[in-house]
Amino acid sequence: MIIVMKNSAGQAALDAVEARVHAEGLETRVLPGEHKTVIAVIGTRPPELLQQLERMPHVEATIPISEPFKLAARTDTRERSVIQVGGVEIGNGSVTVMAGPCTVESPDQMAATAQHVASAGAQLLRGGAYKPRSSPYSFQGMGIPGLQLLAEAREATGLPVITEVLDPRQVEFVVDYADVLQIGTRNAQNYPLLCEVGACRKPVLLKRGMGNTIDEWLMCAEYILAAGNPDVMLCERGIRTFETSSRFTLDLNAIPLLRRRTHLPIVVDPSQGTGHWYMVHDMALASVAAGADGIIVEVHPEPETALIDGQQSLSFRHFSELMARLQPMAAALGRPLGAPVGV
Repeated sequence: MIIVMKNSAGQAALDAVEARVHAEGLETRVLPGEHKTVIAVIGTRPPELLQQLERMPHVEATIPISEPFKLAARTDTRERSVIQVGGVEIGNGSVTVMAGPCTVESPDQMAATAQHVASAGAQLLRGGAYKPRSSPYSFQGMGIPGLQLLAEAREATGLPVITEVLDPRQVEFVVDYADVLQIGTRNAQNYPLLCEVGACRKPVLLKRGMGNTIDEWLMCAEYILAAGNPDVMLCERGIRTFETSSRFTLDLNAIPLLRRRTHLPIVVDPSQGTGHWYMVHDMALASVAAGADGIIVEVHPEPETALIDGQQSLSFRHFSELMARLQPMAAALGRPLGAPVGV
C-alpha cells in the first residue's frame, strides 16, 4: 500500500501516520517527492487499516499495490524518481550520458578518457576497478589502485564516478571512491550484495541479469529499496537469447514496460547489449527514443588494445560523433542532453 500525503503535511503528520501503521506490526518507508510525499507500507495489512488511514487529516489517498514489488511500483499519483549524483539529476526528463572505459588499465588511459568524455559532454564517468570474468585467468581489474585512478579523474574533470562492486565485503571501501555503485548482470540476484548496497547512502545502478524477467529484475531492485536506499536506477544491458550474431539481445521493449510499472529511472547500456562498437550509436539513439533516462557506454583511447571488451568500446572519435547525433534527436523529443559537468 502507498499512502499519499497532502501538501500541507508536516513532520508531525508523517510521524502520526507511521505510528498508526507500526501499531499493526507493519514497516514503512517515507519517500519524499518534489510535490508529494508518500509512505510505502510493507507487510500484509488488515482490511480496515486503509479506511482508517484515509480518515486521518493529512492523508490525501491510500493506494493498494498489487505488484509484489511495493517500493519500486509506479502509481498514478506517484512522481517518477529523480536521483541526485553530485550536481547531476538523473530522471528529470533530460538525457544523462555516462561514459568511460570498461576497465581501468593505467593512469594515462584513465586520464585521457576522462578528459575526452568530459569535454564531449558526458555527465558521469564509468570505469571498472573490479571485473567479474568468466575465466579465473582473465584480467580481474586493478582493485584499489583502479579506484584511486577513478577518484583522481573525478578531481581533474568534475565528473561523478560510477564503478562496479562485486562482493558485500567491498562495499565499505568502494563507497569511499565511487559516487554511484554498479551491480552487474552476474550479481543482479546476489541478495547479500543487494542488501549491503541498500544499507549505504550512495545511488545504485542495478543492471538486469542476463536471464532475468522484468518481474525478477524489479524484485532485485526491491531488495535495495527495502534495505533503506531509495536511490536506485535500472540498467537494461541485454539478455541472453538464442541469437548469436550479437553478444546479447538488447531488450528495448523493457523501457516502455518499466516506465509503466516503476517510478525508478531507466538507463540503457548499448555497449554490453550489442557487443559491437558499430551498433552502439543506433541502439543508443533508439534507447533515448524509447524513453530511457540515460545511456552508459564504453569508451577507450585505443579500443584495439583494450584489456577487456575492446570490440564494443567506442574510440574518442566515435564517442564525439555519438554525442553530436544524440543532441539534436534528444532536443527534438523535448528531452535535451543534461548540462555538462566536466571540463
